[in-house]
Amino acid sequence: MALSSNVIGAINFVAMLLSIPIIGAGIWLAMEPDNSCVKILQWPVIILGILILIVALAGFVGGFWRIPWLLISYLIAMLILIILLACLVVFIYMVTVRGSGHLEPSRAYLEYRLDDFSGWLRRRVQSSYKWDRIRGCLSSTNMCAELNQSYRMAQDFFNAHISPLQSGCCKPPTQCGYTFVNPTYWISPINNAADMDCLQWNNDQNQLCYNCDSCKAGLLANLKEEWRRADIILLITLVALICVYLVGCCAFRNAKTEDLFRRYKQGYT
Repeated sequence: MALSSNVIGAINFVAMLLSIPIIGAGIWLAMEPDNSCVKILQWPVIILGILILIVALAGFVGGFWRIPWLLISYLIAMLILIILLACLVVFIYMVTVRGSGHLEPSRAYLEYRLDDFSGWLRRRVQSSYKWDRIRGCLSSTNMCAELNQSYRMAQDFFNAHISPLQSGCCKPPTQCGYTFVNPTYWISPINNAADMDCLQWNNDQNQLCYNCDSCKAGLLANLKEEWRRADIILLITLVALICVYLVGCCAFRNAKTEDLFRRYKQGYT
């Protein structure tokens, strides 16, 4: 019984360690400028990681101090958390499976369209109330100013691999036919009717294309890239947690069997 309980305690110590990449993924998302403006995924990930840490700590204590009710509570709670983590992994994959950039002639960067993304993601940015808050947050960053510092010549900018957010928010759509002055200043559009975003473009550095659908699409493309990276971390951790949980269940069952056998021997003698 003592040996199996120690094994359970050691296994739960591993589970405690596995909560670290989950919490780390949430903190990483919270530190990214676009995610910090949207505030959708980071807190659920962080909270789930903290809950796994607390439950694993309870299992660790219950294993080493041989507290059966705490171990049973741990097994039930960890199963629920593993199911929640699995649901989160699947959910992130489903909402990010759609949405990709489009090549434009003589451009190295991609441009993005809002309709290409999942309905759930689009609803996070289509409401004027939500977008006003997000737009104010994005415009306070220096992501567009960085382009002016990095690219002076038009051809250098056209050959640049800028982020989806910069592509959507810091310049007008290519099909509008604007003439490049600098990355955030464009003049003389040729075809304003090509896209509604052509009329939304403004050379005011606080406006730019922050009211454009292309900016919303660029934001969702950025979120998609970051969420998919976080999802890979969560998936690997989920698989490891399942393995740890199954080993813990076996150790707990063996501990109970050994305890019953010990009691049987005592009663027999």
